[in-house]
Amino acid sequence: MRNLLTIPLLFLSLAAAAEEPFELSGRVGAELRLFPHSAAYTGQYGSSNLSLFAEPEIYHEWNDGNDSLTFVPWLRVDQHDSSRSHADIRELIWTHVSDDWEIHAGIGKVFWGVTEFQHLVDVINQSDGVEDIDSEDKLGQPMINLSMVRDWGILDLYLLPGFRERTFPGSSGRLRTALAVDTGQTGYESSAGNRHTDIALRWSHSLGDYDIGLHWFHGTNRDPGFSTGTDPGGNPVLIPFYYQMDQLGLDLQATLESWLWKFEMIWRDSGTSEHWAAQGGFEYTFVGVSDSSADLGVLMEYGWDERGTAASSPMQNDLFFGARLALNDAASSELLAGFGYDFDYHTNVFQMEASRRLGDAWKASLDLRLISSGNPGDTSYTIRDDDHIQLTLERYF
Repeated sequence: MRNLLTIPLLFLSLAAAAEEPFELSGRVGAELRLFPHSAAYTGQYGSSNLSLFAEPEIYHEWNDGNDSLTFVPWLRVDQHDSSRSHADIRELIWTHVSDDWEIHAGIGKVFWGVTEFQHLVDVINQSDGVEDIDSEDKLGQPMINLSMVRDWGILDLYLLPGFRERTFPGSSGRLRTALAVDTGQTGYESSAGNRHTDIALRWSHSLGDYDIGLHWFHGTNRDPGFSTGTDPGGNPVLIPFYYQMDQLGLDLQATLESWLWKFEMIWRDSGTSEHWAAQGGFEYTFVGVSDSSADLGVLMEYGWDERGTAASSPMQNDLFFGARLALNDAASSELLAGFGYDFDYHTNVFQMEASRRLGDAWKASLDLRLISSGNPGDTSYTIRDDDHIQLTLERYF
């Protein structure tokens, strides 16, 4: 990773000597989580938790806009969970754009996927598990990415030197497993450990109303397996282990008038087994509800994993319903609510996300997550007492 950082840091020095100024933007904020139920495990904090975060972005371009540098650090300070107080470089990436190709080098973020409730094909970046359990927050990944634009589609080649371990809540944190995860004892199938170099290839193309992507990934599995052990103090813990894997994936989206059809599918060979998994569904949008400027989208998706109840994913046989309301007002008021049901474990999960701008620089958000799980075999059972409301206030600059 140290060698990889030489490239963007070199261009940072060159850019600093240029006449064009840097552009500074970003956000800072406070997040309050309220838990109505008592903690399930010894050592966890109680009914509330406050944290502060900052995500500035420094951007600079030169060479008539053909070269640019983006730097996005991340910092969170948490009231109770020391593992959630952390810093990361989300992006430190140099980009050069030519007529029919571009290259990105440094630390970057890449998103693949089209479905709403699970992103099976999103494999480049590691999940930042201390932020939330929905795998939406990602750690920065060292990479060199060559993207070539052709009439037959876009071909992306990735060289990924260095692996980022998943982060997990500490023993005092909420939204964690019954046993805390001890990342200090992490193991790897590869003798290179977290220095293994992964490779990936993706082809994407738009054919009229259809957007399609195909990818292949070879490298360290972003989803760890776990074994039980003890920490230096003799306390029982979970110890993560990262296998190597090969993954083939497909993502497909069709925009047909008011319908948006979405589908993702993967085949993965990792550890001692291989399996198929898929997520698919639709979103239908009612434009101008009741002769207003608001749009209402209704969603339905189904998640399937060939391994069934042996799957590490909680979405092995799950049906999801949701609704997305955009008021299209000056404050960009939005609401997304979703309900998931697990046919194997009969688990119910409800989640709601609402946000609204306050003036030109402020944004307020409210998130609600309710979990009903009575089967110890379900991965959601470990957080059955972690229903919570999350209030976030952000200032953009």
